[in-house]
Amino acid sequence: MARFFIDRPIFAWVLAIMIMVAGGLAVVNLPIQQYPTIAPPSVSIEATYPGASAQTLEDSVTQVIEQNMTGLDGLLYMSSNSSSSGRATITLTFAAGMDPDIAQVQVQNKLSQAEPLLPEEVQRQGVAVSKGRTGFLMVIGLVSSDGTLTKSDLADYGIAQLKDPLSRVQGVGGITVFGAQYSMRIWLQPEKLTAYGLTPLEVRQAVSEQNSQFPAGELGGLPAVANQQMNASIIAQTRMESVEEFENILIKVNQDGSQIRVKDIARVELGAESYSVDSRYNGKPATGLGIQLASGANALDTAEAVRKRLAELEPFFPQGLEIVYPYDTTPFVKLSIEEVAHTLVEAIVLVFLVMFLFLGKFRATLIPTIAVPVVLLGTFGIMAIAGYSINTLTMFGLVLAIGLLVDDAIVVVENVERVMEEEGLSPKEATKRSMQQITNALIGIALVLSAVFVPMAFMSGSTGAIYRQFSLTIVSAMALSVFVALTLTPALCATLLRPHKHGHGESGFFGLFNRLFGKATDKYEGGVSRTLRSPIRMVLVYGGLLVVMAVLYVRLPASFLPEEDQGVLLNLAMLPAGATMERNYEVMDKLTEHYMNEPSVASVFTISGFSFTGQGQNQGLAFVSLKPWDERQSPDQSVGAIIGRAWGALSQVKDAVIYPINLPPIIELGTATGFNVMLQDRGNIGHDKLVQARNMLLGMAAQDPRLVRVRPNGMEDVPVFRIDIDYEKVKTLGLSVSDVNSTLSTAWGSAYVNDFLDRGRVKKVYIQADAPARMLPGDLNKWYVRNNKGEMVPFSSFATTHWDYGSPRLERYNGVPAVNIQGESAPGMSTGDAMAAIEEIVAKLPPGVGIEWTGMSYQERMAGSQAPMLYALSLLVVFLCLAALYESWSVPFAVILVVPLGVLGALLATYSRDLANDVYFQVGLLTTIGLSAKNAILIVEFAKALHEEGKPLVAAAIEAARLRLRPIIMTSMAFILGVLPLAISTGAGAASRQAIGTGVIGGMLSATFLAIFFVPVFYVLVIKLTEWLSGNKKTT
Repeated sequence: MARFFIDRPIFAWVLAIMIMVAGGLAVVNLPIQQYPTIAPPSVSIEATYPGASAQTLEDSVTQVIEQNMTGLDGLLYMSSNSSSSGRATITLTFAAGMDPDIAQVQVQNKLSQAEPLLPEEVQRQGVAVSKGRTGFLMVIGLVSSDGTLTKSDLADYGIAQLKDPLSRVQGVGGITVFGAQYSMRIWLQPEKLTAYGLTPLEVRQAVSEQNSQFPAGELGGLPAVANQQMNASIIAQTRMESVEEFENILIKVNQDGSQIRVKDIARVELGAESYSVDSRYNGKPATGLGIQLASGANALDTAEAVRKRLAELEPFFPQGLEIVYPYDTTPFVKLSIEEVAHTLVEAIVLVFLVMFLFLGKFRATLIPTIAVPVVLLGTFGIMAIAGYSINTLTMFGLVLAIGLLVDDAIVVVENVERVMEEEGLSPKEATKRSMQQITNALIGIALVLSAVFVPMAFMSGSTGAIYRQFSLTIVSAMALSVFVALTLTPALCATLLRPHKHGHGESGFFGLFNRLFGKATDKYEGGVSRTLRSPIRMVLVYGGLLVVMAVLYVRLPASFLPEEDQGVLLNLAMLPAGATMERNYEVMDKLTEHYMNEPSVASVFTISGFSFTGQGQNQGLAFVSLKPWDERQSPDQSVGAIIGRAWGALSQVKDAVIYPINLPPIIELGTATGFNVMLQDRGNIGHDKLVQARNMLLGMAAQDPRLVRVRPNGMEDVPVFRIDIDYEKVKTLGLSVSDVNSTLSTAWGSAYVNDFLDRGRVKKVYIQADAPARMLPGDLNKWYVRNNKGEMVPFSSFATTHWDYGSPRLERYNGVPAVNIQGESAPGMSTGDAMAAIEEIVAKLPPGVGIEWTGMSYQERMAGSQAPMLYALSLLVVFLCLAALYESWSVPFAVILVVPLGVLGALLATYSRDLANDVYFQVGLLTTIGLSAKNAILIVEFAKALHEEGKPLVAAAIEAARLRLRPIIMTSMAFILGVLPLAISTGAGAASRQAIGTGVIGGMLSATFLAIFFVPVFYVLVIKLTEWLSGNKKTT
């Protein structure tokens, strides 16, 4: 094949240009994202039951739906929560690779069986099924720059004018608005109701009847009489539009002709639909729209589309409305991809310099450099065909591939140069001779490196999705690299290289370098012959190194992905149970004040009444946006340092517990970094015992040095005011139970009546008791119900009250009551250590409770259990490829035995930099396995050929080691310098780059400088042992 292209160089160029053109077209159209779709797809079911307590909701809605969610394909786990705000959410998470649309349809079908069993009010509100979303892609803030718009104006505009158009943007999965739109509020005053002898139900009925719209037909409708000359629609009654119209609704006309209207017994105003959430931006009133990414959507494209849509709507904004972005995860994505792209360029430059140093000729250096764009662009083309994107992982794959792909070209060029020098042949003849020697080695190296990375593609779960990105990128680059090394590189060698001039490379800088390298080669040759004379000592040293490697591997902390400084951090605030919104505002003001005095902070967006742990007046959430990375270079301005200072300062706030937390590396896999565990009630021990077990766990976790920031991700039990209705008395007094229940829920919980029109948009009408009539337990006695004799009966006649405890938010996991606990590992520890600590603590808890990992921790467990199998499989496939290549079962051992030396270096480098055994380290380790084998192949291939030509075994091994030293050092240095920018990088996404770069460099250094001494020893020992076993004593 090589000979064909040596004779037809233009053909080789044509193929290379076609590959580059195809790749160039692909690059332009490839989507850009931080990570591919790693998070497993999920489907959410949401139901609303106004006024219901968490317990009522769980018993009548959540469990009914859960029990029907059986027989779903690929379901991993199911979690649900029921809150006293009347909302139930059930999230079903499916295996990676499951089509989210099919999963949604299956869930919808199962839900249709459960819906008839749900309470009528829940069915009336509707049960929504959507593709699951967790966390926010970005938060859009609406602020009044001149103070003319109130928070209600901002919230109403956000919902009425922005929510719908933004919901239709491609990639938006859902929008959470921190605020509520306008609604018509009828605030009942019980004293006036009683004075006029009216009940809330009669007011509700009157509003419902008089604020309605119905079809009244038409004048002259068909069939019509003969000669009918007129046709017109009839409008009899329409929905009301103003406060005055509602105030004048007639409730009752007395016998004396006097009228009672709504304004006589209630206060009517255009208020908010809900008062449960309030948000502020840098302390000023604001409204936020939390944009959630649809399952499988592209983050960068979606954020760009949202901004574009807002720019189109901006000319129609009211005076003084300003859009801000207090929380946005996309700048980090963009920057981290740009940083990897810079690394790619730096790698190419460094590789060029290494080759120039070793080859000493510009033409010879140009040949491998030409291979780089051909292979890189070709790889982009393959990525486009496979439906992949440009993301952090594929870009890492390309950086690793640069070192690998120039290797093949370097091996070719270096060997042609050596043949020209030693045998005095012309470039064309030298290339033909050289390609005969190394074609097998090139194919062998490609097979081995591909063999290392192919098994990665078959891993399951989120780790499988990560590995597949590397696998495809590196294997494609390797295949193209070998193709170029067998086609374009020999053609370029034959045409570009010049015959060897006498004295070239003997003077100047290159002369000095070559003389020094020559001396080093002589010393190396002496070293190899000494090691071959005392192989037992070398075997013992090797054994010692294996022990060190095993100890390091066990001691290296495990984790899933490194934590990143993403330029944003979250704060969860939890006030004492029963705390009011007023106290919440005070806490949020203190939080804002702390961060505004922090020089690295750009903005603070606080939300009172809402948190990822639940909704309630004692819950709060704050998004803190940091200044760009280039404005905060020093370590004390990193997100970790800012969180550390915030932890200290905010712990002084007496009225709340505030948790400043970093974002997880992959937003879709959860809202906070660290571990995520569900403590389950497996033995039906009841809610109180479960909470006791949780508190015991938190107490023990606080004492454990491996754990920090361990917190319950939920809401504490709160005092509950119970009303006990005596149904015997209800019936005796001639009352209807449904009237009693409706009066209670209308007065204290608010009742949705119907809709009205506000500025051309349909909004809701609510009836509820005015604030002063529902503040204290004694206010219950102000309310009356009419009996069947028309008499007004007070609640005190049939109801008694007492205080109790209950949970405002109940959770379940896989159909069992559970509580969620989150936390982080202590500095210097990994999430794997933290998870082990939690498991040890749970073993000490009373019987009846168990744990299951969820979210990121579930994926980490899957990844951890797969890693050893992955390494074993890769080694097995490498061995089989080598056996096929050498047509021998024994020779491959000489190559395989070198692998632990590379692994040792990777472990040492990672351990010395306090990094963890995460997914990036595992990819680096596999790369090291491949490269260790590659160096060994170069020596073994030559030694085997020389031995077969009749050279004594030891002499053949020494000669092969001497011949291959220069290309081994050269390719290894090229690779190490190619990856160096990753290991020493800073800025956005630096933690991931350091994780992968460090391991690979450490592995490569040891694989190079230890292996060059061990490979000849292993080769000689393996061949001698084989011949001894087969009874053939022909060796030295």
